[in-house]
Amino acid sequence: MERLAVDPDEAVRLAVSLRPELDETRRMAIDFTVGDLDRGDGVQWVRDGLADPEVLRRAATSAHPLLRRTAARSPHLPPDLLHRLARVEDPVVENCLGIHHPDTPEEVLMRVFARLGGTFSAWMAETHPRFPREGLAARYADHPDGNYRRLAVRDPAATPALIERLSHDPAVWTRQAAARDPRLNGLGTGDEAR
Repeated sequence: MERLAVDPDEAVRLAVSLRPELDETRRMAIDFTVGDLDRGDGVQWVRDGLADPEVLRRAATSAHPLLRRTAARSPHLPPDLLHRLARVEDPVVENCLGIHHPDTPEEVLMRVFARLGGTFSAWMAETHPRFPREGLAARYADHPDGNYRRLAVRDPAATPALIERLSHDPAVWTRQAAARDPRLNGLGTGDEAR
């Protein structure tokens, strides 16, 4: 393995760096490169251990980006590892946490929402148990991106007048969200659009 750790082929060195028997010192002594979007799909020993606290701890605390990215797929991360990974400045880690972990911090969810946009963000906003709701109308009702204006409809404090205004939004998904909202029928209460 020592010979493979210095192989001229980048893919070979990366594969060696992911071996489960390596300690962190040996792992990080290998010259490897990880792609910005590589999610760690090939780190089978971590994928097989996504419910194993010891495997998760080794992977989540590693300096190796692919081990952290793979660990971030686990819905079983204990709170300390979840918060540790949430502080890693790695968009792939944040995306994986947002998709897979029910307790992902709100600020991470909002960064994932902003980064991924479109259908995925709508799914996450509607289904993730920790996705924020309060304060969205004040923050996003006039946002230049319709994906964000749609978030304003999710705010329980959004007024019927705001929902009415958003039901005429230029973005179809914002109009659809507003049209489905029961507050659209609550006009005539004297509320003003925000």
